[in-house]
Amino acid sequence: MYVVLLSYTAPQNEIDYVLPDHSDWITRQYEHGLLLASGRRPDHDGEVLIVKPMPVGRLEATLATNPLVLNKYVTHEVIEFSATRTCPELREVNEAAAR
Repeated sequence: MYVVLLSYTAPQNEIDYVLPDHSDWITRQYEHGLLLASGRRPDHDGEVLIVKPMPVGRLEATLATNPLVLNKYVTHEVIEFSATRTCPELREVNEAAAR
């Protein structure tokens, strides 16, 4: 699994202009079954994505299609982790805990 921290690098008015396209991108990632959770950080300087397990190359390729990334309005940090425990709702997406 991954936690992806998106940090805004552009003024908020520029971010706001691209947010509808970014929101559509987020919706597509849920439809493709890649995201578990997403949302804006409380300080409004970025977002957090919780991503299902996948090859890191696939994740990086997917992130590269985000309109905020394409417009260079964010940087991102990918934190990979192996969840050894999850709530029941996440067990089916967590291969390590299912064993």
